[in-house]
Order: sequence, then C-alpha cells, then structure tokens
Amino acid sequence: MTVARAVETLLPDYQITYYGDLARTPYGSKSPEAIIEYSTSNTEFLLNHGANVIIIACNSAASVASNILRQKFNVPIFEVITPAVERAVSSTVSGNIGIIGTRATVRSGIYDEKIKELAPGFRVFSKACPLLVPLVEEGWLETRETKMILRKYLTPLKQKQIDTLVLGCTHYPLLKDLIQHRMGINRVRLIDSSIEVALTLKNYLSVNENVCKILQRGSENKYFVSDMTKAALATAEKIFGRHINLEKV
Repeated sequence: MTVARAVETLLPDYQITYYGDLARTPYGSKSPEAIIEYSTSNTEFLLNHGANVIIIACNSAASVASNILRQKFNVPIFEVITPAVERAVSSTVSGNIGIIGTRATVRSGIYDEKIKELAPGFRVFSKACPLLVPLVEEGWLETRETKMILRKYLTPLKQKQIDTLVLGCTHYPLLKDLIQHRMGINRVRLIDSSIEVALTLKNYLSVNENVCKILQRGSENKYFVSDMTKAALATAEKIFGRHINLEKV
C-alpha cells in the first residue's frame, strides 16, 4: 500500500490496480518456492485485470522472484530493491549502509550484492526484523512494545556507525518516525523504497512514450485484497489519508 500511495501521488493521471495478498502475508517467513508461486499468481491476476506495467511492491518477493517474473511475463516489471540501492549508494558519505528487512530479504543477500556491484568498497550491515510486519499489520505503530522491539533491532546498526539506512520492507515506512528518532535525525538518512520505485517509474515513463500510450488514464483506481480485516482497513486509511474501498477476491 505504501508503494501504491507513492505511485498515486507521483503519477496521478495513471490508473492503479493494486493487489494485496493479505491472506498469505507476511512473505518474509515463507520459503523461496512459496514466494515464487505466490508472486507468479499475483502477477497473473494483475495482468488479467488489465495491467500493462507491474511493480513488485514487496521486498521479499522482489528479492526472490523478480528475475523469474521477468523471464515469464513480457511486460515492464519494476521492483523496490534496485531503486533503493541506487539512492543509498548516492546518499551515503561514510560508505556504511544499513539494511533492515524480513528474513527472506536479508537471507537472499540481494541488497549486499547490488550495493557491492555499484560500490565495491562500501560496507553493508543487514538486520532481519521479523516482528515488525505483524506489528504494522496489527496497527501497533506507537506502542511501547513496538518501540522496545525497534530498539533491539536497531541498536546493532547504530553501533556500526551507519549513515544511511534502507527500509527494506514496504511496511516499514509506517514506522519511519520511530526509526528515524531511534537512529538519530541528523545522523542517519532513511531510504524509503516505496518512494524510490515510484520515482524510477516516473522517470521511465517520461522517456518511454510507447508504454505511456497503452496505460489507462482517467479511470478509477482499484484495490483488491485476498483477505479483509479491520486492521487492514485501518492501515489503508492511514496510508492513503482517506477511505479506501478494498475488494476481497
């Protein structure tokens, strides 16, 4: 949803078809085989509903399934990892970059690999934060428990003296203020992959008129989910700042 909101903000003239697989999340605790299976079916669903460009709006899915989806489907496919890596590399001064994400994302080593490709001398420190996604999905954004868990996850990264921290999960922007406070407002820059992938898509469309011509404009955005909960509705309204009509499919 944070990615959909960022795209909606930067590209308001284009129709968004969103699919949130709430019934099977979080993906971060799933096996690579399961994530690939889910990601393939999710992409097929979006294509069947008229999508001409796909954004893999999940770091866990992007880290495991993006190459396979690009081989399988003949449409432009964007993912949230590469844009965040490029921004982190261009933003750091010290060359010390931190990554927080799900177990699947951290286990894949994709951030470390991509950062080292662009900047071999940089140091990457990754931390799996498996409890953050459930906390966000339950709406526990300001609780004492969430602050305590964040402190435990982030303290080792502070000790590494990083100056740039990638929020390697699209749930984490909802905790951005707490994370920024814990890491230091003037000491560490946070990289929001939701914003970075939206900027990348905007730049891509500005130089690819052939793709722009086939995208739908002026139509109402559609938001599908595989499960419906009160917490999901509350989270959607918090992210978008308005009521969102989630359709269960």
